[in-house]
Amino acid sequence: MRAEEMLASDFATLSDLIRIHGEEKPAKVAIVMGDNSIGFAALDKAMDRVAAALQRDGIARGQAVAILAASSIEYAVVFLGALRAGCVAAPLQPSATPAQIAAMVTDCGAPILFHDAAHDPDIGVRKVALESLDDWLAPEGTVPEPVAVGPDDPFNIIYSSGTTGTPKGIVQPHAMRWAHISRAAAGFGDAVTMVVTPLYSNTTLVSFIPTLAWGGTVVLMAKFDAAEFLKLAEKHRATHVMLVPVQYQRIMALPDFDAHDLSSFRFKTCTSAPFSSPLKADVVARWPGYLVEYYGMTEGGGTTALVCNAHPDKLHTVGVPVEAHDIRLIDDAGREVPQGEMGEVVGRSPAMMSGYHGRTQASSEAEWFDADGNRFIRHGDIGRFDEDGFLTLLDRKKDMIISGGFNLYPSDLEAILTRHSDVRDCSVIGVPSEAWGETPVGFYVGGGDPQEILAWFNAEVGKTQRLSALERIDELPRNAIGKVLKRELRDSYLAQ
Repeated sequence: MRAEEMLASDFATLSDLIRIHGEEKPAKVAIVMGDNSIGFAALDKAMDRVAAALQRDGIARGQAVAILAASSIEYAVVFLGALRAGCVAAPLQPSATPAQIAAMVTDCGAPILFHDAAHDPDIGVRKVALESLDDWLAPEGTVPEPVAVGPDDPFNIIYSSGTTGTPKGIVQPHAMRWAHISRAAAGFGDAVTMVVTPLYSNTTLVSFIPTLAWGGTVVLMAKFDAAEFLKLAEKHRATHVMLVPVQYQRIMALPDFDAHDLSSFRFKTCTSAPFSSPLKADVVARWPGYLVEYYGMTEGGGTTALVCNAHPDKLHTVGVPVEAHDIRLIDDAGREVPQGEMGEVVGRSPAMMSGYHGRTQASSEAEWFDADGNRFIRHGDIGRFDEDGFLTLLDRKKDMIISGGFNLYPSDLEAILTRHSDVRDCSVIGVPSEAWGETPVGFYVGGGDPQEILAWFNAEVGKTQRLSALERIDELPRNAIGKVLKRELRDSYLAQ
């Protein structure tokens, strides 16, 4: 079967697609990083060596293979080779604490951990350093025992970002990844995709996986740097990229941005964190190609898309549900709310997690069922559909502040705070209050006097929305994909 036939079928695996690309276009570059690259034929053979070595070491089909490292070609080879062995890739966050890393390895049950020199935890499983991967691999030319993989088999376990506490293992089946591959049909066959977020993140994998599945080229960066990104994009004539909002912000702020030739770009996407309307407008105006904002979850559920170039009057929204995705809004009692009213977002689609690994109750709590028994995933966000079917997100349900009986949404307060000329970045959290139950406290990056900005802000809002305090900080704590770690802000403030 040819690659085009496989891609047009009802289901195929990423491993089989890479095998076919290796036969049909062996010299085509699959992954490039710095001065190193690997073609599809070489990638296919390297995956065989990983899979055969895992089988040699007794790692069984369905077992997890943990990876703890910065992005690299070797990282990608191990990830993909584990899939060929029928194993479950478990990429871990290098920024996690030693205790969290140990807990994640225990949770997924991985009998082996691949790591780089910068991340070598003291942990009770077999470890393989990526720098000496060749010493561990099966001999060149070794072919693993074939393993049949079905749509419901687990593809990977992605651990939640930990912004709300202990990371949970999100089990994503092959069917979910196949849905991502299938919907990425347009233009990925000759894509040159910049991959600049970590390989342990679902944000990264939803562009990394389809690019390789369709036979395109991935350009890896181990660590994001705005100026270096522009140089690489020009050098490789990049066509696609998935960036998070803070990365767009840093790129667009470069004084020499307009001097770079970015005319090769066809498709830019954004996800994972709030993307401000002015920033979207700036990207559309100055960066060639379509800009599409995706809203969704690592757990799956429903996805919306906003084609920013086509809807300049809807930049405050996250767009409309994509084809075959059903998104609804419900109240606290689990009842659907009428059009125009706000409610908790729940979604259903072909791309949904199997559940949280080893957490039956947490998996159940993440689900909602409609009157016909259809399973939806709770997104944890509060939103509202407008008369045209575009979804506006109001805030995370867990971040909502209840002060004196009033519901306050931090995103509303942050939008007002960013209007001040001295505020470059900001975040608002709720902290305990004897008088009000909770009260909002703000943090900002920028200049000016915090007390003067606080007075200005409180004069701009109603009494119930006033901040009780405002602190200036050097930088907001964020994870690797740009989400503000509000828990860290709250813990730091309460520790004072």
